[in-house]
Amino acid sequence: MSNKQLIKLRPISLDDYTVVLTWSKDHIFCLANGWEVNRQEEELCQWWEHCVTNKAKDFMRLGIETSDRLIGYVDLACIEGNTAEFGIAIGDRNAWGKGFGSQAALSLFEFASIELGITRFTAETHEANIRSRRMLQKLGFQEVSRIGTERYLEMDSALIQYEMIFN
Repeated sequence: MSNKQLIKLRPISLDDYTVVLTWSKDHIFCLANGWEVNRQEEELCQWWEHCVTNKAKDFMRLGIETSDRLIGYVDLACIEGNTAEFGIAIGDRNAWGKGFGSQAALSLFEFASIELGITRFTAETHEANIRSRRMLQKLGFQEVSRIGTERYLEMDSALIQYEMIFN
C-alpha cells in the first residue's frame, strides 16, 4: 500500500491538543520547527485554540492524518491572488523520512490549485535542514534566493527561499 492512500488532510480541531502537547515535549521536534522548548501547557493550549479558531483570509492550516492519528500539519500562509507560502511540520518523529510530508504537500497543492486557484507556491527553509531541502526539491521547488539567517537546531543557519509553479 502506498503512503498516498494513508494520508488524509483534514481541518485541525481542539481535540488535537493532546497530540500537539506530545509534540511540544519532543525537544528535537521543537528545535527543528522553531517551537519554544519547555513551553507552558496553558500557553500552548491558548496558541492551539487560536490556530483552530482563527479564520484569517490569508492563512490556512490543515492536519495530516494517517491511520486515524494526527502526525503533523500543512500551512498555506500569505495567501494572495494565485500565490501562497507553503509550510509543513511532521510532529510525530516516527513518521519522519517516510514520505508522508511529500504526499501531504502534493495533496495540499492539488487542493489549493483546484479550490483556491493557487498555482505559485513559495517556501523557506534553513540551509542546515537537509531533509526539508530534499523534500522541497523533490516536490519541484527551485531555489530563488538566500536571504537571512536564523537559529536551527541550536546553530545559526542561512535561510533559503524557494518557489514552485504547480500545474
